[in-house]
Amino acid sequence: MPSDASELAQRLARDAEAVCRHYLSNGRRQGRYWLIGDVRNTPGRSMFVRLNRSNKGAAGKWTDAATGEHGDLLDIIRESCGLVDFHDVAEEARRFLMLPRSELRQSRGAARRLVQGGSQEAAIRLFAMSRPIAGTLAETYLRKRGISAVHHGGALRFHPRCYYRPNDEAALETWPALIARVSDLSGRTTGVHRTWLDPDVFDCANLGKAPIDTPRRAMGHLLGNAVRFGGVDDVLVAGEGIETILSLRCVLPTLPMAAALSANHLAALLLPPSLRRLYIARDDDPAGELALATLTERSLAAGVEAVALSPRLGDFNEDLRSLGVNELRGALWRQLAPQDVARFLSLAAIERG
Repeated sequence: MPSDASELAQRLARDAEAVCRHYLSNGRRQGRYWLIGDVRNTPGRSMFVRLNRSNKGAAGKWTDAATGEHGDLLDIIRESCGLVDFHDVAEEARRFLMLPRSELRQSRGAARRLVQGGSQEAAIRLFAMSRPIAGTLAETYLRKRGISAVHHGGALRFHPRCYYRPNDEAALETWPALIARVSDLSGRTTGVHRTWLDPDVFDCANLGKAPIDTPRRAMGHLLGNAVRFGGVDDVLVAGEGIETILSLRCVLPTLPMAAALSANHLAALLLPPSLRRLYIARDDDPAGELALATLTERSLAAGVEAVALSPRLGDFNEDLRSLGVNELRGALWRQLAPQDVARFLSLAAIERG
């Protein structure tokens, strides 16, 4: 991979449009230029980036007519990502350049592979390119759903401009996204789950999800695997959605949990060999009932005790938002095995609630 600034800039300039689509996603192409408000990805038309070499300058060079600022694609990466040290800028540029060219081109076939299907390798790259959720829109989104203490153990990250295409014919879009790592029983990353978010999360009626057709999608190898929170010993809670599991972790932060991402995947979840008791956090709908029945049967056949955890409303996130953490804690206290109450649930907290 290129190491010095000039070589990095030259390599980026070969795919100048792809760089602009990724880091200046609020702009658009017009002729031989990419138009945008400024280098920090503000919508507008005062800044223009040359996409092809011409007698007026090299590809990747840009000028902001409103401020007189100018630079190259490394400057775009620095400013749009809010980076300070050149080391961090170079690392981000190298990560971008490591993506295969087929994934950077905006052709229909490549975009479909990148944003709709997606391999395990692409999932690993996406998670590596994402950032911790602290102080990001992802943390705001979770707090809006009542999840104020996020005990995620590094399974969750945030990407400010994650690709999204609603269908083969639609234009490629970018939205901020909560990125969740899917892993197998050995802890190996097998995929990711993306929840695209609305930047106007406080005003969004859809609880912070982006106003798009399918704001949740997964990529990679999912069957039998899950988004995992905590290392499993002999007890595990398994459920469908990430928000459902995080709601339970607001009350049971030390109890290992797994989000299978759908009812069908919950039914097919692979069980750790050390497992002795499995709590199944069901959703209150027909698909949730079927997943509960199937996973219970599989657990008992493997010699694992299966215990259903039932929400009062549609799911445990709805319980958390509507009833509050103390009511949720009391409801779980009545459903857990006595030894697990003493082990994982604070009785003092129940009495204070």
